[in-house]
Amino acid sequence: MAATLGLPMARSKPRNPPLRVLVSAGPTREHVDPVRFLSNESSGRMGFALAEAFARAGHAVTLVAGPVHLPTPEGVERIDVTSAREMLAACRKAFRIADVLVMAAAVADWRPARVLRGKWRAKDGAAQRASLALVRNPDILATLAARKGTRLVCGFALETGGGERRARAKLLRKQLDCIVLNDASVLNARDTRVVLLEREGRTTPLAGSKLQVARALAARIERIKASRS
Repeated sequence: MAATLGLPMARSKPRNPPLRVLVSAGPTREHVDPVRFLSNESSGRMGFALAEAFARAGHAVTLVAGPVHLPTPEGVERIDVTSAREMLAACRKAFRIADVLVMAAAVADWRPARVLRGKWRAKDGAAQRASLALVRNPDILATLAARKGTRLVCGFALETGGGERRARAKLLRKQLDCIVLNDASVLNARDTRVVLLEREGRTTPLAGSKLQVARALAARIERIKASRS
């Protein structure tokens, strides 16, 4: 059963030395032409809640955000990006001085092989079918985790079936320290249900508002990092 949380959000001092935390949030957009793009349903709320939770715990937070309409949490440095490649560049730069990376963004796996300069028009008499060539986007999480050194890296996994098994396989394959399994059935809802899976095997289910869950996740990530310092 998931722990249901009811925690206050008052600012506090970290139990250990403050961390430099990098959080990514929201979707990316991969443009087909100047007015159309490929994207997904991510609202960015979980990532923003995590940035707020870490900041309220006294840590220095950099938030790399995809295209969302959310206010920047107090005390958080925000960097806005659009595409996956822009997010990789921003995260790679911030990761150089980070102690912790929490990759909550829902990065598009694919992008158009060619972006049209003008609008892609459906002309009169044109064929009723069209195809769009796609290429893989860089795997931001795997790219950064491969160079983590002593940094703690936490990923996210949104699954619809066989969730825990797939999430744990992703954790091992990408050399993560922990991964948050998201329940796709509550995507973009006010409340959420997640499971935190740690590399050593510990599993922690959590449920509540996104702010409550974010604070519990931030506290646990802080403890994992402290135990390895």
